This record gives sequence, structure tokens and C-alpha cells, in this order.
Amino acid sequence: MSDIAIVTDSTSDIPRDLAERYGISVIPLSVIHEGVVYRDGIDITSEQFYPMLGKGTDLPTTSQPSSSQFVEVFKPLVESGKQVLSFHLSKALSSTVDSAGLAAEQLAPDRIHIVDTGSISYGIAVQAMEAARLAVEGFAVSSILERISCLKQRSEVLFSLNTLDYLHKGGRIGKVSSLLGNLLNIKPIVHVQDGVYVPITKVRSMSQAIAGMVDFMVGKFGESKVRVAVGHGQALDYAKMLLEQALSRLNVTDQPVLFEVGPVIGVHTGPGTVGISVHSVLY
Repeated sequence: MSDIAIVTDSTSDIPRDLAERYGISVIPLSVIHEGVVYRDGIDITSEQFYPMLGKGTDLPTTSQPSSSQFVEVFKPLVESGKQVLSFHLSKALSSTVDSAGLAAEQLAPDRIHIVDTGSISYGIAVQAMEAARLAVEGFAVSSILERISCLKQRSEVLFSLNTLDYLHKGGRIGKVSSLLGNLLNIKPIVHVQDGVYVPITKVRSMSQAIAGMVDFMVGKFGESKVRVAVGHGQALDYAKMLLEQALSRLNVTDQPVLFEVGPVIGVHTGPGTVGISVHSVLY
């Protein structure tokens, strides 16, 4: 058993079976709707969440975990003799990493290492799972962090939105704001750059967006061996189309992952979102 524990938050959208397989603790963010607080993945599932978007007059909001919530998770791990690596949503998109950092400072700053993944959704999960794998293989914390830094450079997350309304209303629009006012039946292809949402291009349909995302990934990864995950927000048919095209054109190793985007990310991306996470495999 490793003396390193891996923690992430629910914006990683890591499927429960994978979190259990890799021994990763998942701290929930919260969705607030009509005065009720729901813990992501605990009190509310994706299946329950998306119908909520069409109800009521107010868009749901989100909230990061408090530092005390992180303390509750970190403290028993540290007391059991473990070092902790904790992977979180880009700081430019959420204060979650700050809450985690405050908890680390309170408990054991030399034993708890907070990682700003600079990513979203499965891009976070990829880093957490790789860290867990390396920990089991006996790598030291410093070596794991070095390898994760390299992994960031050979990873990409792209997604396309059915509408920009949710990003705009949720205040997470980033550089995609340049497209506002020009979006009559336009589907942007977006990635995360320097921690914020940046549009790559825009097309007229989701089928064109899917083809564009795969073209981009082929241009970046070529014939390299890659791992792939595809996520969606109530857009399973498009997700299957994206996965099929990715498998036909990329050199995919290992079983691909198909998942539904969770409630907290879904507040900002809305229904109809489709995305893909790809990273190259060096060993």
C-alpha cells in the first residue's frame, strides 16, 4: 500500500468506479437551487440535475468546498502517516484550490501538496489517476509532481456547447465572451488555456463541432498512443458519435471512457455539451 493519498474534487467528473479503483477521495462542490444546497454526486446526480435547469426562474449556482471540508478529508490521511496530493479545478475558474490550500496550511503544509491542474472535468481526473498509479508504483511525491507537470503538456480537453447562455450567466465565460452577440446557431469549440476558456473556432452544427474536435486532436497527437475519454451533458448520441470518430482516427490504447458531465460543471456548460479529453501515453 502506498504512503501517498490522492484527493480530487467533484469537478473532475471522475466516474465512481474509477475513483474506487484508484483509491481517490472525491470532495464534492455544491449546487444551490431555489435555496437548497446539493452536494455534487452525493445529494444530486447528473440524471437529477439537468431537468432542474428548465425549472424555476433562477439558474442554479455553485459553491466550492470550505477549508473545513478539506480538513475533514485531509486530517485522517495525514494522521495515518500519508502524504497527500490533491488535484483541483483551475484557479481561474474556481476558488476550490484556495480552500484546499488553506486547509493544507492549517494542517501540514509539508505533507499536503495542492495541485492547480489548470484544467476542468476529466482533464483533472487524468492527472489524479496518473498520480495514483505512480504512487502505487513507489514514486516519491517530487517525482510524481514532475511527471504530472509533463502530463499537462501532453494533454488536451476540448468541448462544444449547445449555447453560451450558461457560461455567460454563470460568470465563467473567459475569452469565449468574444463570441457573444455572434452566436445565431453557432457552436464554438473551446479549450482551457492558462486556466480559462478560450475558443478555438466556431462552426454551424454539433456534427461539425465533433469533426473539428477530432481534427484538432489528430493534428496535436498524430500517431502517438493516447487515452481518450468523452463526456456529455444530456447529449449521449453526440457523445457516441464523437467517441466513434476519435477511435477511428486516433491511436487509442486502453478502454475509452464515456461519462456524463456532473452537476457543477453542468451549471456552467448546460445541456447539449459534448467534450473530449485526450493525453498521450509515454509508457
